[in-house]
Amino acid sequence: MLDDATLFAMASDLARIDGVAGVVLGGSRVRGLARPDSDVDVGVYLSGAVDEVAIAELADAWSDAPTDWTPSGAWGPWVDGGAWLEVEGTAVDWIRRDLARVGAQWSRALRGEHAFHAQAGHPLGFLDVSYCGELALSRILADPDGELEGRRGEMQWMPDALAAALAARTWEARFALDGAAKAAARGDAAFVALSIAHALLTAAHAIHGRDSAWATNEKGLIAAAARLPHAPAGFQARATEALALGDATPAALRDAVDRARALVDAVERSIADGSFGAARSERAGS
Repeated sequence: MLDDATLFAMASDLARIDGVAGVVLGGSRVRGLARPDSDVDVGVYLSGAVDEVAIAELADAWSDAPTDWTPSGAWGPWVDGGAWLEVEGTAVDWIRRDLARVGAQWSRALRGEHAFHAQAGHPLGFLDVSYCGELALSRILADPDGELEGRRGEMQWMPDALAAALAARTWEARFALDGAAKAAARGDAAFVALSIAHALLTAAHAIHGRDSAWATNEKGLIAAAARLPHAPAGFQARATEALALGDATPAALRDAVDRARALVDAVERSIADGSFGAARSERAGS
């Protein structure tokens, strides 16, 4: 795993390039959940006219193996692009982020607007306002003009409107399970499995909303939700149990749907009390 001195040196090199507004460390390393084989996620925030050639040359210079710095959209509409490097034997992902797009999503988050978008690597979909969560949860490595720090400061707390909107999405989890129940009678195990996964990931986002906690993707989402104050007792274990389809007979599939439905019921009961501002106040006082 790379040490801090290497990360800061890399970030300093990036920050000297035209159009690089700042560099952050994100992902599992900044959350303290990294394994020895975890990638290092480096967010490269861009603004204005960007010297793409200089970034590409720097990526090659830092990487132990040849790599490509991709244009916007090369990895999909939301993950966007970047470069996959190998530095001192460690996988390092440079992830490009357009600072203007981050600002646009913050404006939507303040209004409670959000959407999940089809994106490779995201089984539920990429949550657009998670751009704000990425910056809020990051560790700044380079910020020449202080722009990232200013934005990160205002994004530390999930807006109440967004928190309420995410918590209200349990209706979608119920809808998915209604469809799964019908498919169970036909023995359609694939549809049941996909529907249960959709329902439980949606419920996990609802818990994050109830506790005004940012979530940036589906990796570790169930476990993260289970650690929040308004998660039902045993949420992670119950989610795992609900995804166990048994022998995939109609009866076994119906049982799996019932387990998932009982868990979504528990999520709704758990998040129903209190106000969203209270969750923020409790965190601020801790």
